[in-house]
Amino acid sequence: MPHALLLKFPGTNCDAETARALEAAGFSTEVLPVALLEPAALDKAQMIVFSGGFSYGDYVMSGRIAQLITKSKLGDRLKSFVEKGGYALGICNGFQILTQLDLLPKGSLIHNTSGRFICKWVGLKKTAAKASPYLSKLPQTFELPVAHAEGRLVAEGDDAAGYVKSGHAALLYTSDVNGSSSAIAGMQDDSGRVFGLMPHPERFIFKGQHYDPDWNGDAQHGWGHYLFESAREALN
Repeated sequence: MPHALLLKFPGTNCDAETARALEAAGFSTEVLPVALLEPAALDKAQMIVFSGGFSYGDYVMSGRIAQLITKSKLGDRLKSFVEKGGYALGICNGFQILTQLDLLPKGSLIHNTSGRFICKWVGLKKTAAKASPYLSKLPQTFELPVAHAEGRLVAEGDDAAGYVKSGHAALLYTSDVNGSSSAIAGMQDDSGRVFGLMPHPERFIFKGQHYDPDWNGDAQHGWGHYLFESAREALN
């Protein structure tokens, strides 16, 4: 059974439901307050998870203080963890943190073009250029909820279009949700083991969590369950 370590910062508020989603998909989990974080904590984990929320209140910029604290606690240990085969998942605020830790291709997550917090269900699609181990059990198109104010991914020049072409942009919105360049909703690194996304898979684990009470789909679970199950299968 793969083990997932969830890092909890002040303001992180999705760690418990993310842990439940991981456990339902076949992981063992530990939620670790960042005050107790040290390099040895990574030794027994196969996946590090940065859950959603508002780490340190997002007072400077989303994920910035969490990135600085993580770097001060772990140094280069997180990068070496990934290089040795470890997985890292960042959801919403966690995506912002992973981007600032330079574990994903260069880009920034800034305020939505609307200037407002967005909380709604969105359509998503996988890109064909490079398969993601986190998405292997999901269909080509599916739905998940989003809840963010700083979810607009921007990159320099033509980088965003290049990410889509190369497959580093593993997940796209099917419509313009927040102004993200090339409609990017999720990114992965060269290895595919590091994945960040703005939508919340942990909020659609059960069919009953869908906004349509009559939603049946073709699946036994909510689509989010299959993202965590994909990761578990990749680690087995």
